[in-house]
Amino acid sequence: MKHILTIIFICCLGQSLQSQSLSEKYIDAWKDFYPSRALSNGMHDAIHSYENPSPRNIKEWVSFNQKMLNKVSGESINGRLLKVQIKEELHKWTKEQPHLNSLAFYSSLITSALRGVSNADFLTEQERASLYCQRLVSIRQISDYGRTKLKRVKSGEARSANARLGNLVDYLSTDFKALTQGLQSNCDYDQLIKEAIWAIKGLMTRAKKKLMPYAVSSSSILGPAEYARKLSLYTDSNLSPEGLSEIALAEIDTVRALMASVSREYLSKAYPDRPHPSSLEALTKAALADMEKDAPLNAKDYLEFWQKLAADAIQFIEANDIATLPKNNTLEIKTAPESAGAAARIGWVSSAPPFDPNPVTTLFLPSIPETLPKQEQIDFWASFNKPFNRMIVIHELLPGHYMQMKISRETSHPVRLLFPFGIYTEGWATFTERVLLDAGWQKGNHLTMLAHLRKRLENANRAYTSVQVHTQGWTQEQVMQFSTEKSLLAPQFAKSLWGRIMRSPMQLTSYFLGGAQFSELLQHEQERLGSKFNLKFFMDTIMKSGPIPIDEFYGIFEASTKK
Repeated sequence: MKHILTIIFICCLGQSLQSQSLSEKYIDAWKDFYPSRALSNGMHDAIHSYENPSPRNIKEWVSFNQKMLNKVSGESINGRLLKVQIKEELHKWTKEQPHLNSLAFYSSLITSALRGVSNADFLTEQERASLYCQRLVSIRQISDYGRTKLKRVKSGEARSANARLGNLVDYLSTDFKALTQGLQSNCDYDQLIKEAIWAIKGLMTRAKKKLMPYAVSSSSILGPAEYARKLSLYTDSNLSPEGLSEIALAEIDTVRALMASVSREYLSKAYPDRPHPSSLEALTKAALADMEKDAPLNAKDYLEFWQKLAADAIQFIEANDIATLPKNNTLEIKTAPESAGAAARIGWVSSAPPFDPNPVTTLFLPSIPETLPKQEQIDFWASFNKPFNRMIVIHELLPGHYMQMKISRETSHPVRLLFPFGIYTEGWATFTERVLLDAGWQKGNHLTMLAHLRKRLENANRAYTSVQVHTQGWTQEQVMQFSTEKSLLAPQFAKSLWGRIMRSPMQLTSYFLGGAQFSELLQHEQERLGSKFNLKFFMDTIMKSGPIPIDEFYGIFEASTKK
C-alpha cells in the first residue's frame, strides 16, 4: 500500500512540476512579447525591452500559443486560466490581426514608447539616457512596420491615431530634443530623433493618402456571434447571451420588489403619521429622494467622511471576525484631481501592480469644481450620497477590492495575478457588500440597505443592457431610458454607462455574475457545514487563493474539510 501511495505521489508531483514549468514558460514568453504590459504589472526588469510587432515575431508568438494550447491541461486551476489567455491571444492575432488592420495599434505602441522610460522612477540617469536611445530605435522600427504592413484602417480610429502621431512628432522635435541635450549617452540623439520623425511621418503619410480614403467602417458593437464568443471565453462556461439576459432581467424585477419593501419600512418609520404611496415605483422614489438628500457638502466634507468610513469598516471586520485584516496598511484616500477629466466625476481605485515592490493603493474620490453652478454641485453630490458610500466602502476597500488585491498579491500565484478570472474581482467586491450587511453593518439603517439594493439593481442592469446593445442593437437613448426608469439608476451613473458598454461589455457582466456565483457558494458551504461553517475561514481562503474560476472553490473547500 505504501508503495502504491509513493507512485501516486510521484506521478502527481510530476504533473504539478510539468504544470508549473508550462506556466513559467508561458509567462516568460508573454513577458518577452509584451514587455510594456509586464512593466505595467510591476516587473521592472521589463523596462529594458519593448514590443516588436514584426511579422516574424508575431508568427512565432502565434505558433507558441498554438503549441501551448495543446500542452496545457484545463483540469488544473492555473491551466484553465492559461487556456483562456491562450485562446484570447490566438483570436487576437489570427482573427482580429491589429498589425494588419489598425493604425491605432501602431499609434499606441509608438506614442507610449518614451513614456514608460520617463515614468520609471527606479532608473538611474545613465540607464534612462541609454533606454531613450533604444526607444527611439523602436519608434522607427515600429513606424516602418506599420507603413509597410498595414493593409487597411478603421474609419472611427484612424484620424485620432494619426493626430496622436502628429503630436509625438511635435514633442520629439521640441521638448524631447531639449530634454536630451543634458543627457550623457553614447548614441547620437539628434540623428535618432530625425530618423524616428522621418519614420513616423512616413507612416502618417501612407495612412492619410493610401489607407484613410478607403477606411473600413468600424463599430464598437460586437454583434450576437462575437458577443457570445467573448462571453463564453470570459466566463469559461456555456452561458449564452440569451441566458444572461434572462437571468439579469429576472434579477431586476426581484430587486425592484425588494427595494419597494425596504422603502415602505423606511417611510413607515421615518414618517409614521404620513400616508404613503401605493405603487412600488412611487414608494421607492420617495425613499430614494430622502437617501439623496443625505449628501456631502463638498469635496472636503466627502474626503473626511470617507476616511472615517474606512476606519469604521476596519473596526467592524475585526470585531465581528469576518476576515483576517492585512498587517500593513498601504491605502491612501484622496480627492480625484480635476486634471483627470471625466474620470474625476466618478472616481476610481488605483491599485498597485501585482508585482510592484511598493504596493500602495490609492482611492481617488469623485469630485466636481466648486466654480460650477450650485444646483449642478448639489445634483452631483446627491448621486454620491452618504448611504451609498456607507455601502460602497465595503465594495471598494474592505473587504472588497483593496483588501482582496493586497492579500492575493502577497500570495505567490503569478498566473492568477497576470491572467485573473474575469468575473472574480468585481464579483468578490459585490459579494462582500452582502456579507457585511448580513453581519450587521449599518444595522437598522434602511437607506444604506436601499443603497445596496440600488447597486445590486445597477449590476443586473449593466449585464442586461450590455447584452441588449451588442446583440439587439439598443441605442444610447434606449439604454438611458431603461436604466433610469426600469432600473432606477442615478443620472450620474446612467450617463456614464454607454461609454462603458462600448469599452468593456464583458467586464460589465462581472458584478452581477460574480456576485451571484459567490452568493451561491456561500449558501452551499453554509448548508454543507452547518454549525461548523466558519465565515472567516471562508473569506480568507477565497482571498488567499487569488482570482480563480469561482466554481473551483467547491473542490477547495471540500478538500479542506478532509484534512
